[in-house]
Amino acid sequence: SAASDVYKRQDGLYEEISRNAIETADRIRAALREKGYRLFCENPTNQIFVVLKNKKVKELEQQVAMGFTEKFDDTHTVMRICTSWATRSEDVDALIALL
Repeated sequence: SAASDVYKRQDGLYEEISRNAIETADRIRAALREKGYRLFCENPTNQIFVVLKNKKVKELEQQVAMGFTEKFDDTHTVMRICTSWATRSEDVDALIALL
Protein backbone atom coordinates (compact mmCIF):
# COMPACT_ATOMS: atom_id res chain seq x y z
CA SER A 1 0.00 0.00 0.00
CA ALA A 2 1.02 3.62 -0.39
CA ALA A 3 1.09 4.10 3.39
CA SER A 4 3.48 1.20 3.94
CA ASP A 5 5.67 2.47 1.08
CA VAL A 6 6.00 5.83 2.84
CA TYR A 7 6.83 4.05 6.10
CA LYS A 8 9.55 2.00 4.40
CA ARG A 9 11.24 5.03 2.84
CA GLN A 10 14.78 5.48 4.00
CA ASP A 11 14.89 9.28 3.76
CA GLY A 12 13.28 9.84 7.18
CA LEU A 13 10.04 11.33 5.82
CA TYR A 14 7.82 9.25 8.10
CA GLU A 15 9.82 10.17 11.19
CA GLU A 16 9.87 13.83 10.19
CA ILE A 17 6.13 13.98 9.61
CA SER A 18 5.30 12.16 12.84
CA ARG A 19 7.89 13.84 15.08
CA ASN A 20 5.49 16.36 16.65
CA ALA A 21 2.84 13.72 17.32
CA ILE A 22 5.33 11.44 19.07
CA GLU A 23 7.01 14.22 21.05
CA THR A 24 3.74 15.68 22.31
CA ALA A 25 2.44 12.21 23.21
CA ASP A 26 5.66 11.55 25.12
CA ARG A 27 5.16 14.79 27.10
CA ILE A 28 1.62 13.72 28.01
CA ARG A 29 2.81 10.21 28.97
CA ALA A 30 5.51 11.66 31.22
CA ALA A 31 2.98 13.97 32.91
CA LEU A 32 0.54 11.11 33.43
CA ARG A 33 3.28 9.05 35.10
CA GLU A 34 4.41 11.99 37.25
CA LYS A 35 0.84 12.55 38.42
CA GLY A 36 0.41 8.89 39.32
CA TYR A 37 -1.86 7.76 36.50
CA ARG A 38 -1.66 4.19 35.22
CA LEU A 39 -0.97 3.61 31.54
CA PHE A 40 -2.99 0.69 30.21
CA CYS A 41 -0.18 -0.28 27.86
CA GLU A 42 3.23 1.03 26.88
CA ASN A 43 3.69 2.02 23.27
CA PRO A 44 5.98 4.41 21.37
CA THR A 45 3.23 5.93 19.24
CA ASN A 46 1.06 9.04 19.26
CA GLN A 47 -1.72 7.13 21.01
CA ILE A 48 -1.90 6.99 24.80
CA PHE A 49 -4.13 4.52 26.63
CA VAL A 50 -4.66 5.59 30.23
CA VAL A 51 -6.75 4.16 33.06
CA LEU A 52 -8.86 6.95 34.54
CA LYS A 53 -11.38 7.07 37.36
CA ASN A 54 -14.85 7.40 35.87
CA LYS A 55 -15.32 10.68 37.75
CA LYS A 56 -12.13 12.08 36.13
CA VAL A 57 -13.36 10.98 32.69
CA LYS A 58 -16.54 13.00 33.18
CA GLU A 59 -14.50 16.03 34.30
CA LEU A 60 -12.05 15.86 31.40
CA GLU A 61 -14.72 15.25 28.76
CA GLN A 62 -16.07 18.74 29.48
CA GLN A 63 -12.86 20.22 28.02
CA VAL A 64 -10.91 17.46 26.26
CA ALA A 65 -11.70 15.18 23.32
CA MET A 66 -10.78 11.61 24.25
CA GLY A 67 -11.82 8.24 22.94
CA PHE A 68 -13.46 5.52 25.02
CA THR A 69 -11.49 2.32 24.74
CA GLU A 70 -12.97 -0.05 27.30
CA LYS A 71 -14.30 -0.37 30.81
CA PHE A 72 -11.41 -1.29 33.11
CA ASP A 73 -13.50 -2.10 36.21
CA ASP A 74 -16.55 -0.68 37.98
CA THR A 75 -14.83 2.61 38.81
CA HIS A 76 -12.25 3.03 36.02
CA THR A 77 -12.25 3.36 32.24
CA VAL A 78 -9.45 3.06 29.69
CA MET A 79 -9.42 6.20 27.57
CA ARG A 80 -7.42 6.99 24.45
CA ILE A 81 -5.62 10.29 24.00
CA CYS A 82 -4.22 10.85 20.53
CA THR A 83 -1.83 13.53 19.27
CA SER A 84 -1.02 14.54 15.68
CA TRP A 85 1.34 16.57 13.55
CA ALA A 86 -0.86 19.58 14.42
CA THR A 87 -0.94 19.18 18.23
CA ARG A 88 0.15 22.46 19.76
CA SER A 89 2.43 22.72 22.78
CA GLU A 90 -0.03 25.03 24.53
CA ASP A 91 -2.77 22.41 24.13
CA VAL A 92 -0.51 19.80 25.74
CA ASP A 93 0.20 22.25 28.58
CA ALA A 94 -3.54 22.82 29.07
CA LEU A 95 -4.25 19.07 29.18
CA ILE A 96 -1.44 18.49 31.68
CA ALA A 97 -2.85 21.23 33.90
CA LEU A 98 -6.28 19.54 33.84
CA LEU A 99 -4.85 16.20 34.87
